[in-house]
Amino acid sequence: MPTNATTLSRSLGYRDLIVYGLAYIAPMGILATLGYVWVESHGLIALAYLLGAVCMYFTAKSYAVMTESVPTAGSVYGFARHALGELPGFVAGWMILLDYLLIPAFVYVAISVAFGALVPGVDRAVWVAVLVAFTTVVNWFGVTVTTRASFIAVIVQVAVVTGFAGLVMVSLRHGFGTGAMTLRPFFSPGHFEAGGIFSATSLCIMTFLGFDAISTLSEEVRDNDRRLVGRAIIAVLLISAVFFTLLAWVFGNALPGIMIGDPAAAYLDLARAAIGPWAAAALAWALVVVIGLSNSLPMQVGVARVLFAMGRDRQLPQVLARVHARHRTPYVGMLVAAAISLVIALAMRNLVDELASIVNFGALSGFLLLHVSVLAKFAIGQRSRRWLLHWFVPLAGIAVVLAVFTGMSRLATTIGLAWLAVGTLYGLALRATRGSA
Repeated sequence: MPTNATTLSRSLGYRDLIVYGLAYIAPMGILATLGYVWVESHGLIALAYLLGAVCMYFTAKSYAVMTESVPTAGSVYGFARHALGELPGFVAGWMILLDYLLIPAFVYVAISVAFGALVPGVDRAVWVAVLVAFTTVVNWFGVTVTTRASFIAVIVQVAVVTGFAGLVMVSLRHGFGTGAMTLRPFFSPGHFEAGGIFSATSLCIMTFLGFDAISTLSEEVRDNDRRLVGRAIIAVLLISAVFFTLLAWVFGNALPGIMIGDPAAAYLDLARAAIGPWAAAALAWALVVVIGLSNSLPMQVGVARVLFAMGRDRQLPQVLARVHARHRTPYVGMLVAAAISLVIALAMRNLVDELASIVNFGALSGFLLLHVSVLAKFAIGQRSRRWLLHWFVPLAGIAVVLAVFTGMSRLATTIGLAWLAVGTLYGLALRATRGSA
């Protein structure tokens, strides 16, 4: 039984969960993948984002099903441990840690690169250290403080990207791009190519990653309402789907004719061509400051909760389950997560591409075990006759995840499989040690 020393504060409501999920995904996050999706989809960018949301719906629904049955701070780790057993649960937690540990490090590095471009002469290591310190200090004072900061950040991001889209629409009315809000970004017979759409959809799926992190807050929901987390997960995905698809529709009508040099900076090329150089500079600063100072907040919260849950179950050192007496935060797990992210970010601050290539392997592995958990617990274990929810949804989710895996880079696959092998061996050793104790 969890003691007061390992009990988190139940202070979050429905709005808090939605804000946390949106902050993790980042409303401005679409700008980072805009150019890549545009190139891969041959201009059918809105269709790609729409299909990406449909694919992620299966995973979101499986999360909602499991959070109602197994409300745990460990997310996929807790679900798999409950439905599949101790060893599969450990492996699930180990794999999702690969995602949760690398995402903050990737954000720190990416933002340090942007800061370096805007403020030359300062080493990236300085910006990495500043960002890690900022997120740790804010998160130290409790998840309610984090959600307040995230709420402000989400509002600012929505305002910035919506204002950008509005100015682009004004340019469309004056003949820029297609000259109107056409349906070309959704479908154009001359540009449709199945392989390209699938590749682009895979990129879009990564844009939606983050709604799943809401499940790490299951033990911090007011009144222990088991339905709240699942409802918030679905709501965040739907809000993001509508928002990103509408933005892709606008930008997809403006991008034709623009010469894109670096796909990562396509949004700057668009701002410069459609509005002016000042817009590109302002957008760059907004992306760096707002996302750099806000997006890493919920990311650090998520990984700290997984470390907390695994430490409490003695799957990792038990000290990770310690909770701050005043702020009721898993402060040891948070400090460890910050230290690991700092080390990874500093070590790979000049290897952004390599870090980005492996950041999603853990998430997809976790999703795979999530769907298997739903099948094991409900479809097989309880012989459920809810064919859509307990059979079709997880099976469709598994198919989507496996399909996306086929498009992973060799580096990501190699490192991911190596991480899996180490985790499996450690899990077996842990189980053998306890069995002989």
